[in-house]
Amino acid sequence: MKKTTLKLFGFLALTAGLMTSCSSNDTPTPTTPPSSTFVADATNFQGTISDGEVTLDATKTYKLTGKIQVNSGATLIIPAGTVIEGTGGTSAYIAIAQGGKLNVNGTAAKPVVMTSGLTTKKAGDWGGLVICGKAPINRVTGGTSTAQSEVADLSYGGTVSNDNSGSIKYLRIEYAGAAFNSEKEFNGLSLFGVGSGTTIDYVEFFQGADDGVEFFGGTVNTSNLISIGNEDDQFDWTEGWSGTNTNWYGKLDFGKGNRGIEADNFELGYSNTPIANPSITNLTLVGPGSAPTTGTWLENDAMKLRRGTKGIFTNLVFSGWAVGFNVENDETIAWIPTALKAVNVNFIADVAVKTKGKLNAVAPATSGVSVDVSAIVTAESTTATGAGNGVGMPAWAAGWSVGF
Repeated sequence: MKKTTLKLFGFLALTAGLMTSCSSNDTPTPTTPPSSTFVADATNFQGTISDGEVTLDATKTYKLTGKIQVNSGATLIIPAGTVIEGTGGTSAYIAIAQGGKLNVNGTAAKPVVMTSGLTTKKAGDWGGLVICGKAPINRVTGGTSTAQSEVADLSYGGTVSNDNSGSIKYLRIEYAGAAFNSEKEFNGLSLFGVGSGTTIDYVEFFQGADDGVEFFGGTVNTSNLISIGNEDDQFDWTEGWSGTNTNWYGKLDFGKGNRGIEADNFELGYSNTPIANPSITNLTLVGPGSAPTTGTWLENDAMKLRRGTKGIFTNLVFSGWAVGFNVENDETIAWIPTALKAVNVNFIADVAVKTKGKLNAVAPATSGVSVDVSAIVTAESTTATGAGNGVGMPAWAAGWSVGF
């Protein structure tokens, strides 16, 4: 009887041990996000996040009074519906350093809004959003160089094409572009060497004082971008940016602006590699009308393609421009119509000149000599829809965007 009892207890103990072991393997212990030593003050939102994760509170309005910088190894998470109000001119901006991450988790119903905190809002009230990655740039040919960003003074560039700086979805950036001087100012969004591991989807740049968005090299891809009423170009790229993009909508507004798109390979090396080579599918650009070419409408081009850039553009709508495609420099024109071309372009209204081109200045007598670049348009299409709805608001912009 005693031996039987001992055997029974031994069996039960063994069974309990096996059950505990199975339970431990099947249900891992939950992990918690790493905490950060940074504490976000909604009334005075500024400082440097150097470790862990910082998640903002969507029930609060954050007063951006200075610089927020996210350093390598740290992450800033912004939930749906969060509002951040910049009130400090050039001192108020958000910068993501190499190795840092920004996750903007907006939705169509509750976008994240970065805007002016002033009572009367206007372009240039605060800086903007700056992201610096480790993807290639061509300031030195070969794509292995690094540089310092023209705003935020952070390193960018490198050799990590798939570098990941986070995820941005449903974000509206308003009234950005504060200027340091006549030559240096923020864009709404500045992407310095940002890699293809980064997500940028459903983002609007509204009434900024410089470009809506500018790509300084890198390999980042984008989709569903809106740029309305920015006082320089609506979209801009340079330094060898190469990305795949869908659904871009740009419109000049508020009585001031420059081009729909300004595109360079690199200002100081037209043939520097990697050569800028983005693709854009589904693009609408709306201008101020074909008549104005001076004054507040500085350079009335839907697209200015120069300094050696390549690019493939498909399903385009242009309306209200003095010039549709303005192409400059031997290095750029040489890519037509293979690596630089537009397929299915709908010039739907008031585009005075579809294409215009100029060769490099080789001597005073031939400086700016005109050249035929009409082959850049490989096909026109009266049914092309651009960003989705011609000059009108595309369906994917409903609910979270402004300015249409």
